[in-house]
Amino acid sequence: MTEAVSDPAAPVAAPPARFATLALDAKLLRAVADQGYETMTPIQAKAIPIVLDGRDVMGAAQTGTGKTAAFSLPLLQKMLRHETASMSPARHPVRALVLAPTRELADQVAANVKAYAKHTLLRSTVVFGGIDIKPQAAELKAGVEVLIATPGRLLDHIESKNCSLNQVEYVVLDEADRMLDIGFLPDLQRILSYLPQARQTLLFSATFSPEIRRLAQSYLQDPVTVEVAQRNATASTVEQHFFSVTEDDKRKAVRQLVARRELSQALVFVNSKLGAARLARAFERDGLKTTALHGDKSQDERLKALDAFKRGEVQLLVATDVAARGLDIVDLPAVFNYDVPFNAEDYVHRIGRTGRAGAAGLSVTLVTRDDTRLVGDIERLIKKKLEIEPFEFDDERPRRAPRRRDDDDDRREPAYDRPPERRAQAVPADPLFDQPYEPSSSGTPQWEQKAPPQPIRRALSPNIKPKRKVAALLGGGG
Repeated sequence: MTEAVSDPAAPVAAPPARFATLALDAKLLRAVADQGYETMTPIQAKAIPIVLDGRDVMGAAQTGTGKTAAFSLPLLQKMLRHETASMSPARHPVRALVLAPTRELADQVAANVKAYAKHTLLRSTVVFGGIDIKPQAAELKAGVEVLIATPGRLLDHIESKNCSLNQVEYVVLDEADRMLDIGFLPDLQRILSYLPQARQTLLFSATFSPEIRRLAQSYLQDPVTVEVAQRNATASTVEQHFFSVTEDDKRKAVRQLVARRELSQALVFVNSKLGAARLARAFERDGLKTTALHGDKSQDERLKALDAFKRGEVQLLVATDVAARGLDIVDLPAVFNYDVPFNAEDYVHRIGRTGRAGAAGLSVTLVTRDDTRLVGDIERLIKKKLEIEPFEFDDERPRRAPRRRDDDDDRREPAYDRPPERRAQAVPADPLFDQPYEPSSSGTPQWEQKAPPQPIRRALSPNIKPKRKVAALLGGGG
């Protein structure tokens, strides 16, 4: 038996850096320890020192790698110099603004910021649409240092003069590729016009297209790009499968995989709000505890559905891409792409809901013949050839036992399978039908005897008076 000898020239992987090695206040380190974190992820280890130095950052990392802590911890550290116990709203102006594309992501970021700042006197709040604006306005007027918001609702508060952004020092665009998308760009430009020119700007996302990178240059000053993985890459811990099925067999395939893999929970992505609602009802009829999450639901219904799924009360969450960005669901075992996403970047974000923080995950994409172009877009984005496998369904219908052909049972045996000598016996005899035709002795057949035509008498209505006879000399008919 030979002993393995390590090569001294081989590179040795450095151990993960610990949060205690950072120049963070003891209050923040205590909050991080309360969350159960000791070592930093690669994006945190690279980005936090740069943010602490005051540089603009473009951070690209796979989903589930702790990007929220990568920007929130250093910003809280830099704002501790403004910490005060004063109750005056003027002593608590908005100093850090975090913009998120979806309400769910904004709510999640706000929960993380509150957890990291719980041992400090810094205030934070979140504002988004779909709920009553009055409680949000009251909290803003009381003063907050960190404001997490969606663009539309933030503009409502700005126009109502519920908050002022003239003292903002730090701006974060979370999921920046979607924030700089054409749908958010006009709102984003209006918001940035209210901010001071001298500010630190951070952009974090899992994907950065070349167009987005060029556009982001206009908002950042000499930025430092931080990438900890291959650009637009998917997590290596996620097991990815592409199955070829028909549209009618998709639901059956999901049910079979849930049972075969014994999945306790799964997130099912579709491309339309109406499709999400219908599919959730269909899975409910199949006996699976299911709820839907899409844009047509009120914000309260969306938060309740997401909360029930996180607590494990729901087995399947059928959602549109509102759930594809930044949502952190602990130990989610599987993600199903019931519909192939129209945007290839959304595929990376969708499957990033599973396999988070180094855990194993499963991603299943159901492909029909009409999805060839969309699958090609995904291959070009992740720079990987995808193998589409035929899906093998379990035979759920029990097979019938072969029929026995007993000579004394002709009812179950088709006539064309019987021998000729038995074929004649199977025809019942009818003596009246077998008699030859005999003409009737009465002469003309009854059906040819015609009755004399009867005159048609039309009854006059009693309301119609008969015409009076007029002499011919007076113009009458005679």
